[in-house]
Amino acid sequence: MRELLERYAADYAAAEQMLSGHGDDQSIIHYPTVFLYIGDEAGQAIEPMIQMNAAKWENSAGVIYFHAASASGKGRQAASAAHAAKVTEVVLDGLSPLSSDHKAGRKELWEAFRGNAGYLADLNRALRGVSDTIADYGRLYASFDRLHLAVITRADDPMNALVPDISLLAQAIFQQSFKSVQMDLYTLISEREQMDTFAHASAIGVSFLRELEGMQRPDYTFSALLEVTGDGLAIPVVHPPSPLFDLVYVLSDRNEKGMTAVNGIRDNYDIICHIQLLKNRKRKDAQADAAYGGYNNSTFKNSLRTESGRQGFVSAGLSKVKRPNYSIALTVLYHLHMQLSELLAKEPELSMREKLACFGLDPASVDAMLTQLLPSDEQLADMTGLLTSGVRYEQLKPLSLRDAEEALFGDGASVFFHNHFARTAQQRLSEFGAAAEMRRAVAKFERERTDISFYQLCAWTEPSGDDGSVLAGVRSRIKELAIAVEQAREELERTQSGRAEDVRIQRLPFMDKQNLRSFIRAFFGLVYGQKWELLRLELELSLYRRLADELEQLHELYRLRVKQMADMADVMKLTALQSIKTADDYIGQNIFEYYARVTGDIVLDVQDKRGAGIWFDERYLGSAAELLEQGNEAYVNKLAQLGLKHVLAAEPFAQTFEEELLRRANVTIDYTNRQALAKEDLFKRLYRTLEENASINVRLLDYTHEHRYEEKYMFGDADSEFVQYALGVDETSRIYKLGCIHEKRSSGVEKLNLMGGFHLEDLLYYRNGKVYYETYRENGYAFHGVDPAGLPELR
Repeated sequence: MRELLERYAADYAAAEQMLSGHGDDQSIIHYPTVFLYIGDEAGQAIEPMIQMNAAKWENSAGVIYFHAASASGKGRQAASAAHAAKVTEVVLDGLSPLSSDHKAGRKELWEAFRGNAGYLADLNRALRGVSDTIADYGRLYASFDRLHLAVITRADDPMNALVPDISLLAQAIFQQSFKSVQMDLYTLISEREQMDTFAHASAIGVSFLRELEGMQRPDYTFSALLEVTGDGLAIPVVHPPSPLFDLVYVLSDRNEKGMTAVNGIRDNYDIICHIQLLKNRKRKDAQADAAYGGYNNSTFKNSLRTESGRQGFVSAGLSKVKRPNYSIALTVLYHLHMQLSELLAKEPELSMREKLACFGLDPASVDAMLTQLLPSDEQLADMTGLLTSGVRYEQLKPLSLRDAEEALFGDGASVFFHNHFARTAQQRLSEFGAAAEMRRAVAKFERERTDISFYQLCAWTEPSGDDGSVLAGVRSRIKELAIAVEQAREELERTQSGRAEDVRIQRLPFMDKQNLRSFIRAFFGLVYGQKWELLRLELELSLYRRLADELEQLHELYRLRVKQMADMADVMKLTALQSIKTADDYIGQNIFEYYARVTGDIVLDVQDKRGAGIWFDERYLGSAAELLEQGNEAYVNKLAQLGLKHVLAAEPFAQTFEEELLRRANVTIDYTNRQALAKEDLFKRLYRTLEENASINVRLLDYTHEHRYEEKYMFGDADSEFVQYALGVDETSRIYKLGCIHEKRSSGVEKLNLMGGFHLEDLLYYRNGKVYYETYRENGYAFHGVDPAGLPELR
């Protein structure tokens, strides 16, 4: 059920993010884009980035994802069936991952690649296939003059030794179809200690960063036979003196404050997607972009270069302020469930007689059952035909009625009554489907009374219930009947002990036979009439006891249904609250309280317009009992559909994120209260939240290093009140560029902070890992395929 809830919330959040029908735009990328993942570890980013781009980019179908790995699917989250076609994976079999005790693993991996022509042949074929595929997506892009190639690798992945080879091969092949290829590198760093291997992994990371320092030198050159023709001929790929990558981004799972991101390294995947959008966005409104300070890659790049020509690295941080749709969806579902539960549990004003009628236990229904079970007392008249012993009436007069019966019939009368009345009634009772009769009565009552559900039925059948409980009423009736049976038995005993001559008959002188017949008729009417009444009371008592047992069984069924609803409520509430906890403390405030009120208002509004029972109409939820019988998933699925169609689509969910957040912030405060949050105060908090949560995702030795350069960009509606406020804050005193990437949207705003100009020696990761790197090298470990003498000196 938890997975079902999370899938529902994710679908709603994704649908809201797709923004269709809500007046929000998706972004469009201008030039074709290829994400090139090098190494097994880098493959973990593929599926998340596909999903992120699909949600944000209107033409994301044309984006290509290329993965060079040493083993199929290793380290990579499998792409879903819908996304598999977008991913090209080349597995370089034999380039096994590095083991912790393999002293020259990274170097040997590089040598194995250079020494096996088959690897290059596979890469050439796959990259040319990608180039052809991109050509098929021409209609999705505004221009084919340039291709954006984003290379992604992990610092501690030994396959990053092949970054220059694979990157330049891809660039060379793509340059045959495009006028230019802009190539950026994204280096992902994991600073969490990795058990026993963290030192070795850090040494690998430093070895790559040292090589990367060399790749970004102004005089860096490269030449190798990388291109391979279909006939197996090798063609050199040459890189003239210049930095290999346009820009190098270093992104860690710890920010500049030293704090680990909530989502770890996954947050950096989102940053990469935003940077690519920033650099490669189709400008829908050039005038607006100019007015709001759009991004200029050349200006940014030049600002990172020192006087000596050394190019600085770049890092970034990303924060979001938006309606927390995922948490809202879960919260609304819980409150809708609770609202419907309350409607189902609402106690109607019914008398005990009406409640008894619900179960078919009202006096008329019980009398009807008894009539089916007990032969009619009219059949007692048949007993007058029983043969007598020939005793005379005058002889009977001094006897008791019990003795008179014995003298007349022996045990014949009692045997006849037992066979034709008592035994017949008992047999009918044993065959009588009391449970089925009661359930039919309940089902009929539920159809006729839509305000009756398993909640009321559970309460009415509660074994420890009060006077309002049907079961309590039945048990009270059982006590009454038990007393009545005892009284009837005592009355019968008194009657049988009475004298025969006291039985009133019309006595005729000298007509003994006539008097005897009159006596016999009166005897059966009196004694066996009472026996029949006693039998009826005993039968009714037995019937009620069976009905009480059935009520207890029904109670267990209804109790389980009520518990099922309560258990689902617990899971829904816990899931909603946990999702709220993962949101920013400020952005997630009052979600639970606010949407309890909103959901309740919508439920009441629908009832006012369409009737109190509308929520359980087949066009809405339908029968909750029938859904519960099918299982939790059936109920939750129907409830989710109901919520999406009739609650989440209502007017309160169409407001801008600023309006929603302001109302939510003040939900616990009376509107006239002076403590109510003003819009300007809200904007100040939002702005501070965005800035604090967009901390740069890299740890540096000195926050204010010499060459630090910053640019910050809002992604949102530049005409919205909040963005206008943000663009104006500290406008005259800020020391960084603040711009806005204008997209028509009301669902939220995002902030991307770019910080560049730092160098290898500024990275704490490098400084901490350098000790391991040097120690391993001193102990005979070899990390580089290229000659270490040609690499930059350790700083």
